[in-house]
Amino acid sequence: MNAYLDIHPEVKAALDAGKPVVALESTIISHGMPWPQNAETALQVEQIVRDNGAVPATIAIIKGRLKVGLSKEEIEYLGQAGQNVIKTSRRDIPFIVASDKDGATTVASTMILAAMAGIRVFATGGIGGVHRGAEETFDVSADLQELAHTNVAVICAGAKSILDIGLTREYLETHGVPVVGYQTATLPAFYTRESDFSVDYQLDTPQQIADALKAKWALNLNGGVVIANPIPEQFAMDRSKIDQAISNALAEMDEKGIGGKDSTPFLLAKVAEITGGDSLKANIQLVFNNARLAAQIAASM
Repeated sequence: MNAYLDIHPEVKAALDAGKPVVALESTIISHGMPWPQNAETALQVEQIVRDNGAVPATIAIIKGRLKVGLSKEEIEYLGQAGQNVIKTSRRDIPFIVASDKDGATTVASTMILAAMAGIRVFATGGIGGVHRGAEETFDVSADLQELAHTNVAVICAGAKSILDIGLTREYLETHGVPVVGYQTATLPAFYTRESDFSVDYQLDTPQQIADALKAKWALNLNGGVVIANPIPEQFAMDRSKIDQAISNALAEMDEKGIGGKDSTPFLLAKVAEITGGDSLKANIQLVFNNARLAAQIAASM
């Protein structure tokens, strides 16, 4: 494994000393927003992790090397390269490595690399899930399978609201993945604080969450945990407005025949266009909020 893995010296020192570390993904840099806002946002997220007592470890593949912890220059490199960087999930990792290419890690691949390095806490925007119409397309994100097997807690604002949240919830339950609501009994829906679905457990402090994570893994109950952290109220979007935007974006995606790994970036970009950029602003704020909570959980562990 060490033949492929580069752990940033600051991250390695923290791990060796038993200090809190938070993993961060890189798809949000290359595929989430335009340059230079993407790199600026990634660096702000890292600073929020530091401000809350943990060391950030942004994860990516650069020139075939598995990188756990990036320099400012590497974050800017990914930001400028944008969508030329390959969106990388579990299936893609060996091919990106073998061909010395660049890969932006999704939730699934970030979890894999974080676990390789010994990092247990990961902050992202929203997890992937079961796509609408999956009963016909079988379009289910690899994020869910990774959560079933990999011992990393994922702090998110729920499943992306472009998905079928009910089926995503059922899939996680089938695979024994706990869904924890931070100070909420309702599963948030990314841009909005609530959905029509409940969580398994409401926990109200980072320490309670840390204690549950320690107990789960000490009992050798393998797999991840979804920690659903609602977007702050002042940045939440109107539910009817976002539902209409998603409905319009889905209709256009079907017309254009877009599917697979291209569907989520298309839908998020289209929703941002329809909402006049409001959804992108909300997206950035919920990532900041998740980074804050993740650092507090990692510090409590």
